Amino acid sequence: MSRTRARRLARKRAVQALYSWDLSQVNPDDIEQQFLLDQNMKDVDLSYFRELLHEVTGHLDEIDQHITPKLDRPFKEVDPVECAVMRLAVYELLYRPDVPYRVVINEAIELAKIFGAEDGFKYVNSIVDNLAKELRTPEVNAARRPSSKSTPKKP
Repeated sequence: MSRTRARRLARKRAVQALYSWDLSQVNPDDIEQQFLLDQNMKDVDLSYFRELLHEVTGHLDEIDQHITPKLDRPFKEVDPVECAVMRLAVYELLYRPDVPYRVVINEAIELAKIFGAEDGFKYVNSIVDNLAKELRTPEVNAARRPSSKSTPKKP
């Protein structure tokens, strides 16, 4: 089992747990225990799952303050699944610089495709991509600079 796959599974379960938490407002510890008992957590990076669940809920106000200005509607009108995906992605952008911004965006898109509404991934992509440019400016700019191995300039 690769670390990448274990992390991907942790994100998948974390989105489900965050969705459950958002709808129920049950303590994240109880949600975690419920998932450990009721879900297939085999091959999941459990420490990353726990981190995402507890840290996203613990930093919710800050995370939502970054998301809200990018929305085209009130936060309460955004699909709860898409909220969970965006919150997880913004957490990673803010607190996990070891996760490249492109990975954050790609994972958010894939999670929105799995769990969200038919075209919800497009909405998630636009919000997360916008926030990546803002929250990871140096990384995004460095990735967009032409490499020294690019085509030579014409004289």
